[in-house]
Amino acid sequence: MAEKKYVHGTNAEEQLRLARLNELTNDSYLEFLQPEGRESILEVGSGLGILSGTVAERYPEAKVVGLEFSAEQLAYPKKLLPNIRYVRGDAHRIPFPAGSFDLVYGRYILEHVVNAQTVTNEMFRVLKPGGRACVQENNALVSIFDPDCPRFDALWRQYVQLQDRFGGDPQVGKKLFAIFKKAGFTEIRLTCEPEFHHAGMPSFLPWVENMIGIVEASAPDMQKYNFTSLSQIDEGVAEARAFAERDDATALFYWNRACGIKV
Repeated sequence: MAEKKYVHGTNAEEQLRLARLNELTNDSYLEFLQPEGRESILEVGSGLGILSGTVAERYPEAKVVGLEFSAEQLAYPKKLLPNIRYVRGDAHRIPFPAGSFDLVYGRYILEHVVNAQTVTNEMFRVLKPGGRACVQENNALVSIFDPDCPRFDALWRQYVQLQDRFGGDPQVGKKLFAIFKKAGFTEIRLTCEPEFHHAGMPSFLPWVENMIGIVEASAPDMQKYNFTSLSQIDEGVAEARAFAERDDATALFYWNRACGIKV
């Protein structure tokens, strides 16, 4: 039986890691969303509010709502803009009437919820006819380091198993077409966003540090549930830090994306 728990937690270090991940990924995601500028927009699982705040700032004639369940993340300092508001609520029961929004999007949300299909169904429900839903999600096991880091790779697989134990789905990204189709969307479009970071790129160290931060934050629970030991954690993290110092290293990953239309 899965024990439902947000695998990353919401402490200050985790908030900082999420903020840095936003810096790495927000611009490419906005290019993917392509808002028209005057839409009513809902972000499901707005987290720290960094992305939704950027949407509201760049599209001042849009009306933006960020929906977030975590009180700690809602409390994170946000941009004060006249065209955005934040609402606490459960993505499985979005607290808006049917047909409320032109664009609904989510990012790194379906991997953490109790039921990704229910959340996607809700995204469909609150869209206006002709509206779009877009998501970007994880397939965690596609992460690759070169040169290989077998100790960190083993630790990463244990983290993936921990997320699964906590009721998440760290591989939901590969299931997006079926989920969108079942929700009722048409014109479903699948794409992916590559993350290619090599030594010498400004993004290389932040990307590797992001991955190290994920496993370090999960380390107490991985030990608690006997997925790994303290020595294995220390060895895996040390291997990844040595990898980050190499001048010939490459980190590869990709995000799975889906967009669909409500007819």
